[in-house]
Amino acid sequence: MTIDDDDCWTAVLARDRAFDGRFVTGVLTTRIYCRPSCAARHPARSNVRFFADSAAARAAGLRPCKRCSPDDVSRDERAVLAAIAAIKAAEQPLALAALAAEAGYSPSHFQRVFTRHTGLSPAAYARALMQERAAEALTGERRVTDAIYAAGYSAPSRFYDNNQGRLGMAPSAWANGGRGVTIHWAVVATSLGPMLVAATDKGVCRLSFNEDRSALEARFPNAELVEGGADFAALLEQVVAAVEQPGDYAHIPLDVKGTAFQEAVWQELRRIPPGETRSYAQLAAAVGRPKAVRAAGSANGANNVAVLIPCHRVIASGGGLGGYAYGLAIKRQLLEKEGALSPGDQD
Repeated sequence: MTIDDDDCWTAVLARDRAFDGRFVTGVLTTRIYCRPSCAARHPARSNVRFFADSAAARAAGLRPCKRCSPDDVSRDERAVLAAIAAIKAAEQPLALAALAAEAGYSPSHFQRVFTRHTGLSPAAYARALMQERAAEALTGERRVTDAIYAAGYSAPSRFYDNNQGRLGMAPSAWANGGRGVTIHWAVVATSLGPMLVAATDKGVCRLSFNEDRSALEARFPNAELVEGGADFAALLEQVVAAVEQPGDYAHIPLDVKGTAFQEAVWQELRRIPPGETRSYAQLAAAVGRPKAVRAAGSANGANNVAVLIPCHRVIASGGGLGGYAYGLAIKRQLLEKEGALSPGDQD
């Protein structure tokens, strides 16, 4: 297992369904093992042992709980993996009823199972898959239309409908390093050091520390980079205030692009209140992928908009600060500003 016993026990006390399939809870006095979300009365902590899976619990002489049927989790996982394989192999979107019938579930139950494990409904997963393929194809195809068909869309209109507001930039701009897009930017002094802020007309696309124009040139080599600007100044003022005085800054628009999983992680990061932190395991579980702890860490690190997407609120399971792209000193200061750390606390 990649989570420790304390995290397991916390999940059991919360009856957190997101951890089902991540481990099973063995009760040594009754010789029964359960899902973390089992509705039965909680046993004493001293009577509990955690196992990586049902097979490990059975090998220790335990039997499955009849109330929560922990072995059914494996069936759910197999059903979801089979559906993902079918979605990836299909040339056209697959109906929910067909996916559910193949798994032997009702459509409504299968949708819940799929969403719990992936963070997306089957239809949303299929759309996200095509969007990812489109983004990849746009970087390699000379013609936008070729890339759209290569990604699996039946017509260009379907691509534009599905990607309205998601890619941020027009497809042709995405394919050409931001060609035709104007990005306003500035480097401002903050209590955390020099901070780079950049934004398109849709929202902030970069917030980082101790970087300059070259960071934007590397990502958007063909965009028009304009330092400052009247409209940008108002947005910049809001961003600086969000950094210096932590609070609710969900109103600040963002223009970011990642894979479906990355964007799910970023959305979950924005739900963490100031003054609170999460472990990487908790973050993975929150997006419905409890086994994807490393992937959640990678998505956390791929964040291009620091603070506004608060990746600094994710720390190691043992309580240490973990890593941070701009250095642990800045991460510590951010957490201290928000009240999640007190000055003098050890890393």
